[in-house]
Amino acid sequence: MADKNLDFAHLCTRLPGDIARRKAAGDLEGALRLIDRRLEEDLQPELAPRLRLERRRLELLPYDYPLTREEALAQVRAEWPECTEGQFDALVDDGRIDWRYLHGEPRFHDRFLGSLRLYPKLAPGLRQEEEDNVKRDEVLARMRREGSLTARITIRASVQPAGDVAGSRFQAWLPIPAACPQQSEIEILDSTPGGVCAPEDAPQRTIWWEESEKREFFVTYRYLHRAVYTDPLTITPDPVQPDFDTGEEAPHIVFTPYLRDLTARVTKGCQGPVEKAKAIYDYVTGFVDYRFQPGYLQLGSIADQCARELRGDCGVFALLFISMCRLAGIPARWQSGLAARPGSTGCHDWAMFYIAPHGWLWADCSFGSSARRNGEAERRRHYFGSLDPWRMVANSACFAQVTPPDEEWRADPFDNQRGEMTADGRGLAAFQLAAEQELVEFTLL
Repeated sequence: MADKNLDFAHLCTRLPGDIARRKAAGDLEGALRLIDRRLEEDLQPELAPRLRLERRRLELLPYDYPLTREEALAQVRAEWPECTEGQFDALVDDGRIDWRYLHGEPRFHDRFLGSLRLYPKLAPGLRQEEEDNVKRDEVLARMRREGSLTARITIRASVQPAGDVAGSRFQAWLPIPAACPQQSEIEILDSTPGGVCAPEDAPQRTIWWEESEKREFFVTYRYLHRAVYTDPLTITPDPVQPDFDTGEEAPHIVFTPYLRDLTARVTKGCQGPVEKAKAIYDYVTGFVDYRFQPGYLQLGSIADQCARELRGDCGVFALLFISMCRLAGIPARWQSGLAARPGSTGCHDWAMFYIAPHGWLWADCSFGSSARRNGEAERRRHYFGSLDPWRMVANSACFAQVTPPDEEWRADPFDNQRGEMTADGRGLAAFQLAAEQELVEFTLL
């Protein structure tokens, strides 16, 4: 059986004009009809992977953008009654509210309200979530003072089909901690029986099951996570730097003309790789604003798209930073998994970059951008070179396979943070999964 997810390597191939115009006009049925016709004719086999993956994207697109304009405006007015239609439209025009044209009308992203809450000056009537940053600031200050912090972390993760998904035989993959510079003493404490763990160095590490009797799968794991503080500006780089991890990785790390020109402008006048990496970090955290994204399978070439739209979430930030670093000759890599802070556990992505003779450093551009947004200069500086002890690293590569390979359509073909499932050989989409991550223990040592 061929791996369906490999079709996403062809994402940068342009769609035929007639299909692209149907999609842009919101005529999903017409676009699907033309895709099926071309696939049946089989006159352009080189185009088939792009058409197959576009069929998958179009089928799922309405689930990411379910809200009509009236429904979206009603959600805003439920908290901010004074919001006018003109104010709502201005937020749309400013890129603060994500939308697509579907079925002859604009449809809005299901998490647009969460994105708006991050910018209270733009949407002053929305309810703001209280955030106690005293503990966070104390931990980051201690990390800078002591040089490193180590935490013992225990997490329970689970995944099951959502709602009434039919099936008599299921496969499930849940992410588990991988071997990496930050993590050690990885233990599986408990799990649904029959789980098989991938090697610790797997690029997207998982525990896997295949069962006919169970629908819900869980794993509880414990590990040590050591976060080291480094100020890259104190490093004197070697005169010759390595050239590994400096190439393209389609479809999301692609050196488009726009990215080449942008990187050249941002790093102009910089002396050496540290100054270049800092200039790139300052640009990404200073100009890209956070906005919740649809499933990554719906995004175009992510780094280039982020650079042009200046909107993204944590993984989008990371891919832009990685791409610009590589264009500047600085080795850079992906890391992802969970942000596992007491009271808040969820999916998160960030980047690594390499400066010889020191070695690997980290950049969390998403957290850096939020620090800039909140006027926290010290926190913004911290996440250039260093992270924090609130992490679970499962993935060292974007667009890598799980173990054993999940060859059906994955919920996320690029990142593995919540888990994947198949039911009777059908890949389950994100909306068909119910996944949870619970922080059981967090102890700073």
